[in-house]
Amino acid sequence: MRLLVSLWKLFSYPVGTALVCLAIYEFWFFAQILYWVEHNPVTTQFMGARLETLRQKKPKAALEQEWTDYERISIHLKRAIIVAEDAKFIDHEGFDWEGIQRAIDKNQRRGKVVAGGSTITQQLAKNLFLSGQRSLLRKGQEAILAAMLEGTMDKRRIFEIYLNVAEWGETVFGAEAAARYYFGVSAASLEPDQAARLAAMLPRPRYYDRNRSSAYLASYSQSILEQMPAAQVP
Repeated sequence: MRLLVSLWKLFSYPVGTALVCLAIYEFWFFAQILYWVEHNPVTTQFMGARLETLRQKKPKAALEQEWTDYERISIHLKRAIIVAEDAKFIDHEGFDWEGIQRAIDKNQRRGKVVAGGSTITQQLAKNLFLSGQRSLLRKGQEAILAAMLEGTMDKRRIFEIYLNVAEWGETVFGAEAAARYYFGVSAASLEPDQAARLAAMLPRPRYYDRNRSSAYLASYSQSILEQMPAAQVP
């Protein structure tokens, strides 16, 4: 009996300590999300990592980003991004299970990872808190964070933050900076074709920043443009 008690203590204490540390770790994320319900993020983990990379070559490098309230962002851009990134955004609770299954099937057919199936909420969770590395552990943490976001924020707030922190080029983050960088207008003034093009760039923004005449980009932009009238936004 004493042996069993000793073994229980041997294994339960480390496990208990690990669980407490994990709870503190997750609460730290949750506290930040609660703060961002009413306050705008100044930066994100992804933006910080990107800036660090840029400064390895150019010590004085800076990111272009300017917060813009939801009401001052073109409805055309909102519709375009819903079409391109997450058609079921207003209906799901953070996860598009059908989209995830389609991505899995596509990756299996190609024999490599070519699609992710992430929702806007999952993308925001990754951008706010996580590195760009792909692993099952990171994907699991992304799911936890997405659930936290959905549980504390409404869809409009999630989308507002996403629009302001999404990457759109080598140093460009957020709708306002993207609109001015590519078209010389404010985010509020984007026309439907301009909005469609920005949305089409999102999967590979730095690549399309360097390859703006890409035939695929033009074709994909047109496809998004045609679907935009039916898109539902929060």
